[in-house]
Amino acid sequence: MNKTIIALAALAAVCGSAAAQTNITIYGVADVGLTRSDTSTTEAVWGLGSGIQSGSRIGFRGTEDLGGGLSAIFTLENGYNIDTGALGQGGRLFGRQAFVGLAGGFGTVRFGRLDTPLHRALDTIDPFGTGLAGDIESVFTANGLYAAGTDIGAENVRMDNTINYATPNFGGFSAQIAYGFGEVAGSTSAGRQLGFSGGYAAGPLTALVGYHDNNNAAGTADGKTAFVGGVYDLKVVKLHAAYANNESETSAGVTTAKSRDAMLGVSAPVGPGTVIASYLRHDNRTGAGADADKWALGYTHALSKRTNLYTSYGRLNRKPAGAVDTSVFNAGIRHRF
Repeated sequence: MNKTIIALAALAAVCGSAAAQTNITIYGVADVGLTRSDTSTTEAVWGLGSGIQSGSRIGFRGTEDLGGGLSAIFTLENGYNIDTGALGQGGRLFGRQAFVGLAGGFGTVRFGRLDTPLHRALDTIDPFGTGLAGDIESVFTANGLYAAGTDIGAENVRMDNTINYATPNFGGFSAQIAYGFGEVAGSTSAGRQLGFSGGYAAGPLTALVGYHDNNNAAGTADGKTAFVGGVYDLKVVKLHAAYANNESETSAGVTTAKSRDAMLGVSAPVGPGTVIASYLRHDNRTGAGADADKWALGYTHALSKRTNLYTSYGRLNRKPAGAVDTSVFNAGIRHRF
């Protein structure tokens, strides 16, 4: 018993010493809601979902002042499913983010698992914030490739084995570039990713451009996406717009798919809440795949600065006739800490 007390006291002393040297913040999101989903070929399914508006998470963020304007930084962010308690991101311990780096007057350099620059751009422009039933990434891709088994939607919004550099803010202008190693034996191109975003944010205007080039792990396909988008705040309403051009080709340079994505959206404050809506269009430019239209409507209601209620509905219609259409409804609560 005495040994246990001594060990705990020693651990507390070590943690206290570390805290004195490094500024550490614990943060997170707990998000859960009722969901209803159905397709044109299946019956509706009701359930309880996690991370509907924002992915449920718990994270640890720290900085250490190294002097001369230089700081060491790190973030370890775990994703979890609040409806089951299971780990998210395929069971990874810190699947949402895991990086360490340096920050100073030159900007910020980070090493590890991070969001793609294109995902951060989409999240900024989307009135739904890449969540709820209107999630822009249900149609737009965040990394140049499409989700397995479909020709629309994000394949993965994060990059492993990444070196990411972000510039300082120059009068509203900023940019970031990221390189992800494929780490495939005998190949420097298989699994390799390259991403970029840049833009301007000042006053009522936010404007962004983005690009992502992604080779699949087998080295047999290369997906590229170029993106431009913006938000303009008219005070009574914000106008949102985005456009992307996508192209995939084989390792031999043969084009296998081309498509264009577009989004128009609005967000308007109404009392303590916000009404949000968007229209998404996927235009297939080759023989493979299908066209798609999606519209979504939602509302978030603030109970406090950290807690809100939400609800949304979205309908995805695909062409030609016979392709599977889907609809989603949700209503829930999100708490940020």
